[in-house]
Amino acid sequence: MKAKKLLLPLLMIGALSAQAVKFEAVPINHVYSPKGYNSNDDVEVVVEGVLPNLCYKNVKSEVRIDGKDVIIDIKAQKNNNPNVACAEMVVPFLKGAKVGLLDKGWYRVMINGEQRSDLHVEEFDSNGLEDEILANVEVVEVEEGSRIIKLKGQNASDCLVQDRIDVESNNKDAYSIKPQMKQVSDFCPMKMVPFELEMIVPDEIEKEKILLHVRSLEGKSINKLFKNNL
Repeated sequence: MKAKKLLLPLLMIGALSAQAVKFEAVPINHVYSPKGYNSNDDVEVVVEGVLPNLCYKNVKSEVRIDGKDVIIDIKAQKNNNPNVACAEMVVPFLKGAKVGLLDKGWYRVMINGEQRSDLHVEEFDSNGLEDEILANVEVVEVEEGSRIIKLKGQNASDCLVQDRIDVESNNKDAYSIKPQMKQVSDFCPMKMVPFELEMIVPDEIEKEKILLHVRSLEGKSINKLFKNNL
């Protein structure tokens, strides 16, 4: 009997806590649609926004496709417990929303019910597929006051060396960066090898702030905002 009496208040507390926490839409500042995706890629759209105060956390994206509309809801977990004080501090965030495979063509990007960007997907060309080996980039470092950035990570074997870094602009607000490796030996033992690549960010886009969208292995990417001091 005592165990039942103790269990009931605990269940009530758990139910109240669940009601006090829910996901709500959050303010969006800008939406980036990087160029360079084709119909064989896992497409990604990158969203920049803010959390209104410290009661918001855990930003998530919910994506669905309706014809030529990419519909994305950006929400964050909010604590609505009246007994919890929310510090008035705006917290910026940068969130990549995985869209998945899309047919070639143009799409509207709808964020929280509003069109915020458009997106172009190219047709997949299998001719260059075997030659493409992306570097396993894990970190992107920006040198303050410089256009030099460093791409750091680890490759799975010492038979892979740097080939080139392909950069593609969407002519609006983002550069897609694809660091390419090449295999220099038929013998490729499994051995994690650190690497560091340097590149200079182009100055073709006349925007105060641009997105560096660095593509990596297995459909992964790293997104970094760059202060474009022209």
